[in-house]
Amino acid sequence: MQRRLVRLAVALVTLLALVLVVGSAAAIVAVRRSLPGYDGEARLPGLSAAVEVRRDARGVPQIYADTPEDLFRAQGYVQAQDRFYEMDFRRHLTAGRLAEWFGPRLVSTDRFVRTMGWRRVAAEEYPRLSDPVRGYLRAFTDGVNAYLDTHSGSRLSVEYTLGLLGPEQRPEPWSPVDSLAWLKAMAWDLRGNLDDEIARALDSTRLAPDRVDQLYPAYPFDRHPPIVTQLPTADSAADSAAGGDSGAGSVRMPGRSVVVPAGPRTPAGGPPLTGPPLTDPAADSPPPGLPADTAAALREARAFLAGAPSPLGPGDGANAGIGSNSWVVAGSHTTTGKPMLANDPHLAPQLPSLWYQIGLHCRVVGEDCPFDVAGFGFSGMPGVVIGHNDRIAWGLTNLGADVTDLYVERIDGDSYLYDGAREPLTTRRETIKVRGRHPVEVVVRSTRHGPVLSDANPSVGRAVGGSRVGRWSRAGGWQTAVALRWTALEPGKAAEALFGIDAARDWQSFRAAAALFDSPAQNLVYADVDGHIGYQAPGRIPIRKGSDGRWPVPGWSSDYDWTGWVPFDRLPAEFDPPRGYIVTANQAVAPASYPFQLADHYSYGYRSDRIGDLITELIRREGRLDVADMQAIQTDTRNEAAAMLVPYLLRVRVDDFTAQAQRLFRGWNYSQGADSAPAAYFNAVWARLLGDTFHDELPRNAWPSGGDRWWEVVRGQLSRPNSPWWDDVRTKGVREDRDVILRRALEGARRDLTRRLAKDPAEWRWGRLHRLELVDQSFGRSGVAPLERLFNRGPYDLPGGTDAVLATAWNAATGFDVRAVPSMRMVVDLADFDRSRWVNLTGISGHPGSAHYNDQFRTWAAGGTFAWPYAKPAVERAAEHLQALVP
Repeated sequence: MQRRLVRLAVALVTLLALVLVVGSAAAIVAVRRSLPGYDGEARLPGLSAAVEVRRDARGVPQIYADTPEDLFRAQGYVQAQDRFYEMDFRRHLTAGRLAEWFGPRLVSTDRFVRTMGWRRVAAEEYPRLSDPVRGYLRAFTDGVNAYLDTHSGSRLSVEYTLGLLGPEQRPEPWSPVDSLAWLKAMAWDLRGNLDDEIARALDSTRLAPDRVDQLYPAYPFDRHPPIVTQLPTADSAADSAAGGDSGAGSVRMPGRSVVVPAGPRTPAGGPPLTGPPLTDPAADSPPPGLPADTAAALREARAFLAGAPSPLGPGDGANAGIGSNSWVVAGSHTTTGKPMLANDPHLAPQLPSLWYQIGLHCRVVGEDCPFDVAGFGFSGMPGVVIGHNDRIAWGLTNLGADVTDLYVERIDGDSYLYDGAREPLTTRRETIKVRGRHPVEVVVRSTRHGPVLSDANPSVGRAVGGSRVGRWSRAGGWQTAVALRWTALEPGKAAEALFGIDAARDWQSFRAAAALFDSPAQNLVYADVDGHIGYQAPGRIPIRKGSDGRWPVPGWSSDYDWTGWVPFDRLPAEFDPPRGYIVTANQAVAPASYPFQLADHYSYGYRSDRIGDLITELIRREGRLDVADMQAIQTDTRNEAAAMLVPYLLRVRVDDFTAQAQRLFRGWNYSQGADSAPAAYFNAVWARLLGDTFHDELPRNAWPSGGDRWWEVVRGQLSRPNSPWWDDVRTKGVREDRDVILRRALEGARRDLTRRLAKDPAEWRWGRLHRLELVDQSFGRSGVAPLERLFNRGPYDLPGGTDAVLATAWNAATGFDVRAVPSMRMVVDLADFDRSRWVNLTGISGHPGSAHYNDQFRTWAAGGTFAWPYAKPAVERAAEHLQALVP
């Protein structure tokens, strides 16, 4: 009997092991079944001639074709090979169709997107584009669909396996509108100050207006210069057309800034409303605090808007951490005698990476086939967004333009009030399909200002309803609704601009294309092989009357409408400045004397100044910069908040236990390497300091994130040791001053790190706190451990910090985990494009079983880059795969 039991146990163990082996093998086969082939020959219907696709060791494709249509048809095919599930996910996001994949929990997200109508606006844009651009979009679409014709289910991507994870096995065909809709999602993430409008309202539930203003300091032009440092004299307008510029004679060449004639100026500060005075007495005297349910609505609204359907993840405040660095250095300061250009956009980390590296090459470049471009694009969108062609290079950073306003509407039934007359609400019905449930019917209402956002998220209506304007709106028994006006909800030509930039040959044609770049508004830096450098601010930026854009405004009066757009030829620009370099890092764009308001606020200039200081120091020390110098600047980790605050921290007297940690600051150079003990302690002190100073008076959803706006706030208080901000209102009968709070922060951080890391401060490491986990956008937080292990990577220890040049942002209110990163890095050498360098955050592939799913990350994390072959001989030398696409 005992022997039989042993044999039975062995048999069961053997059977279990066999099941596990078979299951594991099946899982591996399922994961790897969708991996595309990169070699041999594949048929692509619609081509006029064979197309060549060469891929390097990281799978990055370089495509060679005879016509633009063949080029973009092949781009659609190879992107579908690598990233179709990501493309499919994004189009469901931008169309408000995620609930049909993932069930009821996504209905609110879908309703929000349907209310804004991203895809509807994209559908309106498509017929307004030029014939060639529509042809490019159709060719790309045909290439995607050609791949879908021969691949479905597990052969397309593991996410489609048997339809078990959400998507159907056979996706619907791609369309040009699917490509255009993604630009709306990007514009939403870079939209400006919408969530700050809610944040100010939230702060005002507890604070007087003047104290709210202290939390949003004016830009310090005296310490941090803007991108364009001076406006030209009035007599320069006559000769500004000498360069034959396409922007209506707006640029003097060389060495001068854009001509900006005098014009109306919208005030950058002042009262929330500058139009007619409020007539409702109750609205003029806001109560010291709002009811609990209204305050809760404010918190909910701000949190929702900050993280509302976004491909890049939630922001904080005005998308804290979402920024970028880009700069260009003239040949007079480089070792090659030609310009060099660097760019690293800071965005929320995602897996697969937001960016798709590619080269698109016409075999014969000319009028009929003008593309010879390489760089970073988006999956699902033809062309290149950031990169270079054979003549020019360009980079982008977020301008931060204020392009959104909330309008409080007076509603009665199916009409609303405008200038004393009733106007009918525009309505449409939307049906949201829900996996496993009945469809949900949604009625979307709109006013002349835009969609009624409070219908999609009632907390927005409750939040704004508790504000000054909200109380005024209810006078006379009206109902209140909140509508959104946003430039990206009006059809534009951003897609036209991208193709125009890809094919631009010089500064004039570059600016002609930039004039079409309406949304999202970006800072564009430029360099060309002839040695010129430049900067252009594009975008559809509103001119307001009656307000400065910081607060919700009355929608029932035309006194608060937009009156037009800032003309392109009056947007800031610069060409070949005498200093020999241009830096954009989300700082102010133009001097305080600029006659238009572009943004509510900017990054405060610490990062841009640091880049400028590093450039000038390298010039002083070495004479000229090379590619390695440009890369070194990108990986600089200096913490300017530490440089400001540490001298004060060292003067505070603390107990012996805390003093052991305090001594870490002596001799520290303020760098934040992953192995730095001083960086670990300082950032813990900084988080504690912000909490001890502001949490007692601010609502939770308005707690400081710790970015450079808060550096500027704290800087203003350090010289005021008895400022009311230092006092902790929770300690009755005790009034704290600056040094008490600094001591409290030092001691609290010492205790925190002792618990989390080690008793000996010398053993502390910043990277052990500051970690990045790469999470798949759809299944990474499924709660199913095997799926999360399959799709996610990390966590990883990282250097850098919020608003360092190496901007690995974290949120002081929620922890040290990394929330935004340099999503890619590139350095372009205009003397020899093959000496350029680039790196992506993760990899070219969206297949978790691919060797290229995350193969660039280790190099990225170490601050390294890869060679960027561009000329055909260099591409051939680097190629490890060759695929022919044939008609």
